[in-house]
Amino acid sequence: MPGTDPVCTTRPTGPRPSAACAGTVSEALARVARLHRSAMGRRLKDLGLYPGQELMMMRLWDCGAARQSELIQSLGLDPSTVTKMLQRMEQCGYVRRSPDPADRRAVLVEATEQGLALRAGVEGAWADLEESTLAGLAPADRAELARLLGLLDGNLSEEEGDCPPGPGAAC
Repeated sequence: MPGTDPVCTTRPTGPRPSAACAGTVSEALARVARLHRSAMGRRLKDLGLYPGQELMMMRLWDCGAARQSELIQSLGLDPSTVTKMLQRMEQCGYVRRSPDPADRRAVLVEATEQGLALRAGVEGAWADLEESTLAGLAPADRAELARLLGLLDGNLSEEEGDCPPGPGAAC
């Protein structure tokens, strides 16, 4: 009977959407993901970045110059989204795009000195958000949450075709 499940009717922010009652975990994940992205956005604003741009920079910091097509694939984003993101980041002076000398049809993206200088701020923002997000959780609870989220990530990655099927698959 709709509305009689206490999990479905009580939330700190008001009633749960009735269509989400069959997916209370999914609805909670969606809400937490939105709040997490918003909180990260507030931290990144001081650095001159928007949410998601720090993930692009992390990829460039770790791997160096990369083809734009590789960045699109590794970040799992729509090509038009990545193009717009890179245009914005290039205008800010964080990345440089140039033709790939090995294949002039491809575009290489690399972090500039200004982009490299963002690293400490981004690391600090992620550390601060991690502490804020996990406040009140004991170390064992944090480890269990990370383990469970890893399982969810594996399940959804398998569905996307991003990793080989089976338990313990390395994505």
